[in-house]
Amino acid sequence: MGKRVSILEDCCIACGSCEDICPEVFRLDEAAGRSSVVRPEGGPEDLIEEAIDACPMECIYWEQ
Repeated sequence: MGKRVSILEDCCIACGSCEDICPEVFRLDEAAGRSSVVRPEGGPEDLIEEAIDACPMECIYWEQ
């Protein structure tokens, strides 16, 4: 099994940057006040890495 992308939802501040960068993997749920991973098996790794780097709370990470 490869690595999977995940979000620590409790620390997410719903800034939306992850969805802006990689909407096929991340989705902002404004009602819940956080983003979630809609495609944990991933997508374009370069965009996921960009979303990880852009997250102000550093709550996006790779699971092994």
